[in-house]
Amino acid sequence: MDTGQAELHVHEETPRVLVVDDEKVIREILADFLSMEGFWVRTAEDGTAALAEMSRHSYDLVISDLKMPRMGGLELLETVSRTNPNVVMVIMTGFGTVETAIDAMKKGAYDYILKPFKVEEVVHIVQRGLEKRRLAAENVRLREAISLYKVSEAIAQSLSLDEVFDTVLDTAMVESAADVVTVLVDDREGSYVERSRRVRGDLAAGRIGVGSLDVPAILSHFQDDRPLRFHGPKADRFVRTSEDESLRARSIVSIPMRIQGRTIGFLNAISYTEGRKFDEGQRKVLSILANRASASIENARLYEDLKATFQQTIHGLARALDKMDRYTAGHSDRVTHLAAIVAKKLVLPHPEIEVVRQSGLMHDIGKIGVHANLNKPGKLSQEEYEIFKLHPVYGREILDPIKFLHPLIPGVHMHHERWDGRGYPLGRKGTDIPLSARILAVADTYDAMTSDRAYRRALPHEVAMTELERCAGSQFDPECVAAFSSSIDEYRDSQPGADGEDGPEK
Repeated sequence: MDTGQAELHVHEETPRVLVVDDEKVIREILADFLSMEGFWVRTAEDGTAALAEMSRHSYDLVISDLKMPRMGGLELLETVSRTNPNVVMVIMTGFGTVETAIDAMKKGAYDYILKPFKVEEVVHIVQRGLEKRRLAAENVRLREAISLYKVSEAIAQSLSLDEVFDTVLDTAMVESAADVVTVLVDDREGSYVERSRRVRGDLAAGRIGVGSLDVPAILSHFQDDRPLRFHGPKADRFVRTSEDESLRARSIVSIPMRIQGRTIGFLNAISYTEGRKFDEGQRKVLSILANRASASIENARLYEDLKATFQQTIHGLARALDKMDRYTAGHSDRVTHLAAIVAKKLVLPHPEIEVVRQSGLMHDIGKIGVHANLNKPGKLSQEEYEIFKLHPVYGREILDPIKFLHPLIPGVHMHHERWDGRGYPLGRKGTDIPLSARILAVADTYDAMTSDRAYRRALPHEVAMTELERCAGSQFDPECVAAFSSSIDEYRDSQPGADGEDGPEK
């Protein structure tokens, strides 16, 4: 288990300073004086030893000599700047290497100390460096608080699981500076599955399985649903080996997402960067995100369940409507299939294809409000036809109270509009008619012509296609007819024996 809590208490109360110099006397002098000033001080004889020490403990400030065996101050500066950017670096140097010290400041060092030095000057530089770090940390915390507030608002207002996951993962990647962030959620069958992830771009390239967690191993180490934080070899045990054998997890933090006493998932951050460790501040940020996300995930799931229930009910009504008459059996399903094929042929985005598909299934739902006596052999009277023409309006009224079905309304309401403006119920013309309705008009008419009706037998496919092409530019959108013509064979191959339609025509 993570033992960082005791260290954190000392760290928050007493600033930590690491003195790095190959001369033992200098190390001891600085350690003694800085300790007397109230700092928590450790020493290292060169850059390599310093990095080893920093892998065991966290530090606020490092004072490093410029020239040392094995690893000098500049190389140490570059490594620390990359792996521990919040650590303040101060370089010590002799008079002959002042230019190098200035160059070190350009590379990220806070200041430099000239040898021989006065201890008072060193203490003053350390105090100023730590104050700079404190102010920077306060500024970061303020920005984080503002960012988290905005994120929390966005998460709370979303009822889309994908939107919630996207917001949480994007924020977690930025705030934790992780290489990989994942969300595990319960599958409602007693297991947890990865629902979404983000991987740093250069890390994802050419690597499969990066950041895949060993879920049973993670779950076995949770106690009282407290967050987990592991570094080094311990962290790597919880991440499944990727195809790149050289890739090893260096640090991992896993935060339970709980709602009403139940754990519904985990927010996980993984670092593959050598020497990089997630600190307590990053754990807190991830905990806040996980806490905010928990309620939103639960709400979004309930909303999706509600949507599914409504859709099943409406779909059931649509199919029940088809079955009210032997001539309309299967009509909605066939129109749905035809319309989806055309939408794909037009290369619409997947969400728009789904809207067309759902609209096809629902397009005649308004006929629930039309008397069954209108479905009779022979043509309708003018009065009967005017009543029949109300079914798109009834369809809109049925769907309107259900907010998540609003995208389907244009197709349901206007699939009897005509390209030349002579359709109903609104008399829309050309591209003023929504594309979903233009697609449905073609699919609906084709199925009507090629299905047996109460007043006539089905027309042959060739005759129906000739009629569609003749009416392109007057009744139908020419582009939709062209897409239909080039994709109808796919439909006929998958539906060889289609029959039935939607009711009487004028």
